[in-house]
Amino acid sequence: MNTDARQSPAPGVFATTHWSVVVQAGEVESPQTSEALAQLCNTYWYPLYVYVRRKGYAAHDAQDLTQEFFARLLARNYLGGVDRRKGKFRSFLLGALEHFLAKEWRRAHAQKRGGAHATFSLDEVDAEKRYLLEPAHDLTPERMFDRRWATTVLHQAMSNLRQEYQARDQSRILVELEGLLSGDGTAVSYAEIANSLGMNEGAIKVAVHRLRKRYGELVRSQIAQTVATQEEVEEELRYLFAILRE
Repeated sequence: MNTDARQSPAPGVFATTHWSVVVQAGEVESPQTSEALAQLCNTYWYPLYVYVRRKGYAAHDAQDLTQEFFARLLARNYLGGVDRRKGKFRSFLLGALEHFLAKEWRRAHAQKRGGAHATFSLDEVDAEKRYLLEPAHDLTPERMFDRRWATTVLHQAMSNLRQEYQARDQSRILVELEGLLSGDGTAVSYAEIANSLGMNEGAIKVAVHRLRKRYGELVRSQIAQTVATQEEVEEELRYLFAILRE
């Protein structure tokens, strides 16, 4: 996959990030911040659910614990004194969850499901179905979390790409070109795609180049959401692809 690794995120990309949302949530309360924090929970619940399951918790316990963890995060019980300079966003999430499991899981498990903190609803059936489809291997809970973090980044970038093409009424073009996104080759030739779309082959090659470039920018933008500096974007991008190659 060509993600144009040396291209910098757009100016101001660090202005509103996952980190800044978390820090702001610990300082002020507003509908916008609550909505943004809820979106973070919806994005990252599955990587953390996988982590809890991989730690050996049964499905129903993992569901309770993950839901309660995010409910408390939404209630800002874990946001006081958060300093984004101390690490990456994924490290913060995993550290906060580990602290929760070690110190408070008994009390959380004893509470009735859907109790006072029920501001985050985990899709329990989907969670376990997805987990049961995970490949069998000996990765640690931490590595499993990192793999799901990596695929989440790519999924979010692809989702944003689809929205952009849909807004330009070019969804069909994206559908036809997606198979060429990775640059690893495809059974469908440029000529066949050009014929299907009523375009010439040269135009298809230009479209593929632009598609790969934009996807790379969106991947980098997603990574920039989880770190504080440009140097960490480069580091996380390398780590993301290293994790996915395992």
